[in-house]
Amino acid sequence: MSSADLPVLVLRKNEDRRLRAGHLWVYSNEVDTRKTPLSAFEAGSLAVVQSATGQALGAAYVNPHSLICARLLSRRPRTLFDAGFFERRISSALRLRESLFDRPFYRMVFGESDALPGLVVDRYDDVLVVQITTAGMERFRTDILEALQQVVAPAGILLLNDNPVRALEGLDQETEVIGMVPENVVLEEGGARFEVPLAGGQKTGWYFDQRDNRLAMHKYVKNGKRVLDVFSYVGAWGVQAAVAGASEVCCVDSSSVALEAIARNCEANNVDDKVKIEGGDAFDIMGAMKEAGRKFDVVIVDPPAFIKRRKHIKAGEKGYARLNRLAMQLLVPDGILISCSCSMHLSEERLQNILLQSARKLARNLQIVERGFQAIDHPVHPAIPETAYLKALFCRVPAT
Repeated sequence: MSSADLPVLVLRKNEDRRLRAGHLWVYSNEVDTRKTPLSAFEAGSLAVVQSATGQALGAAYVNPHSLICARLLSRRPRTLFDAGFFERRISSALRLRESLFDRPFYRMVFGESDALPGLVVDRYDDVLVVQITTAGMERFRTDILEALQQVVAPAGILLLNDNPVRALEGLDQETEVIGMVPENVVLEEGGARFEVPLAGGQKTGWYFDQRDNRLAMHKYVKNGKRVLDVFSYVGAWGVQAAVAGASEVCCVDSSSVALEAIARNCEANNVDDKVKIEGGDAFDIMGAMKEAGRKFDVVIVDPPAFIKRRKHIKAGEKGYARLNRLAMQLLVPDGILISCSCSMHLSEERLQNILLQSARKLARNLQIVERGFQAIDHPVHPAIPETAYLKALFCRVPAT
């Protein structure tokens, strides 16, 4: 599909500055709707984005029903968007990962950071899990799948298009299997072996973004430490803690699928005698532990995003504060708290302040001994702060 004869989307005066600085998004209030009404575009249709002075800024796909009404696919207005275009972009993304990892288990495409907004691909050896989250990328589904076949030639592709974001784009939530896709895949990390559910799991199956932070955890849990892993999912933190030398681990999650996976992964790593699994609401279980006087040397809290949109910031921050206060109350003197947030609307500075305020309310001191970030297969687009979303603060809560 060529952009040579595409309609034009004209921006208001001075609203081209962010795009010129490298960003890929156009917001609906930046469009000159008198010259180019958004209602004239179909969801997912292509357009040439033009400044108020008439300069072409690139080719984008448009969704008139979304706050982010356009996303640039190319800075070159005359671009042929076909399977070859996506093959080149995907190949570029793959070269980075292949240069960084010895084995083919990683996030292979990370949306805007790989110049493919609205597309995420995770690789599990010869199985790919693909998420298409925008109407624009949905338009190119066939080309994307053809490109993935050319670049990787996977045995199977799982189109896991069940993300709620798709509803905001006017898209159906669906799952499709192409080729041979097992119910579970097996991967290794930090000396542990994990069986990971794909279609029945969370997100795309495994949280590759926490890889480096989980490895950093090992030094804090060795030598017989007692560990609490809250929001455990399949036990990526907790099972590794047990393998790394923790004497006792308690994994907490509310999902029955996750609890079953934790049990299998404990058995596979011969640590089922060290790991206790508790199912239920994390806040309820932690509250009951506090009342019972239970204590741990290390507490890990890696919750889902409490702040999905800006309007959730206030409530989400209260949730992070409550969670971290409970975690601190479960620590022994000089214990270690590993506090994580994947909410892109919560900065590391704000998370740090929440932890500090939580410690002060408990009349405790706090030391940040290490800072973690998203793994290297989740590169950051320097013009798009939203791509730098993951924070992990390794804190010591001293006795005095």
